[in-house]
Amino acid sequence: MTAIGLQINGADIVDELPPRLSLADYLRERRNLTGTHLGCEHGVCGACTVLVDGEPARACLLLAVACDGRRVQTIEGFAGDPVMAALRDAFHRCHGLQCGFCTPAMLITACDLIRRGKAGSEAEIRQGLAGNLCRCTGYTNIVAAVLDAAATQGAGDAG
Repeated sequence: MTAIGLQINGADIVDELPPRLSLADYLRERRNLTGTHLGCEHGVCGACTVLVDGEPARACLLLAVACDGRRVQTIEGFAGDPVMAALRDAFHRCHGLQCGFCTPAMLITACDLIRRGKAGSEAEIRQGLAGNLCRCTGYTNIVAAVLDAAATQGAGDAG
């Protein structure tokens, strides 16, 4: 077991973990943060996307012990975030989700795109979301939702 200290969704956590436990498994199984989904477990589908020190990361590829001293934010940690609130509203209004499996990671990635000012056009959004796979929607409504939310947030002025 390896002792680590990290911050998850603003809370300081100290824990002892097996050295080969993935961040995704740690979040889901030990912290009960089940919005981090496991799809391919190879980093391809993007369903496990979280923010690590403010940057999108694939939790299935990252060992939890590698997060010692770092900040992790999951979909559950966005309460009160105005960009995320605009995205959730836009996803609802634009029908940007169907089964919902990819939605938490799509929202995290889209939030990052808006904050970095990379959500100003359909092409930019499609490129930014290319690492997040959805098997249900065909992406048209997801892209429309991100464009809508970006417009309400000043396309990058929110962060």
